[in-house]
Amino acid sequence: MKVVLTIAGSDCSGGAGIQADLKTIAAHGLYGESAITALTAQNTMGVSEVVPVSPDFLEQQLECIFTDIVPDAVKIGMVTGTRQMEVIKKCLLRYRPGHVVMDTVMVSTSGKPLMEPEALSYYQEELLPLADFFTPNLPEAGILLKRTIKTKEERVAAARDFALQYKGIVYLKGGHDEFSADDLLFLKGEPIWILGERIENGNTHGTGCTLSSAIACGLAAGLGPLESARSAKAYLAGALLDGMNLGKGNGPLNHMYRMDGTNLA
Repeated sequence: MKVVLTIAGSDCSGGAGIQADLKTIAAHGLYGESAITALTAQNTMGVSEVVPVSPDFLEQQLECIFTDIVPDAVKIGMVTGTRQMEVIKKCLLRYRPGHVVMDTVMVSTSGKPLMEPEALSYYQEELLPLADFFTPNLPEAGILLKRTIKTKEERVAAARDFALQYKGIVYLKGGHDEFSADDLLFLKGEPIWILGERIENGNTHGTGCTLSSAIACGLAAGLGPLESARSAKAYLAGALLDGMNLGKGNGPLNHMYRMDGTNLA
């Protein structure tokens, strides 16, 4: 069985973070492991509190994982501060996992900062270059590239510059586009549009976590980058189309909408 490790924060309401990642990995028929960077108090209406895990304990989690059940792919989500990033960097350089997918989450959907502001420069200069696949949304790419990204031409330019700056494959998510749900994969110097219809569903909590974990599943299972991206896009669309409606606010997806072993098809 192929193994995927998620390094991210915990969502006590189960819709995002570690919980969404592990559900996604299980739905793809792979074995999931987790190293928790923070505990959060949150629900469908927002994040009320974030309690970071100590860097020493994060390192212990990672050492236990990499010295026993070695992951075939790693997905990195929420990382709160520089010391945690230093620990993750040391671990990645020591164990050299085959695939590292970076979900560049810095702020929650409800607007709660998830990363210490002073950690951003270290994140850009030291941690991002260690990944080989990135899944920013439009606002995140705008922060990291210090520009506004709106038109399709601006997206292509942003994805190209992101790929050049961080030396990896870029999946620029289009979920913040009010008209379409087209995503852009920048692979080997070429932009590839991955088309999708906008799904009218007010419950989108955890979509970014889910997509990046699904991509990591594809890579761990031996799919190429394009196949992994398309498979993840289809899986996310199905989880949204299921129409599950829980909670009083922006509710979660149904990660388990399909359990027949075809999510990697």
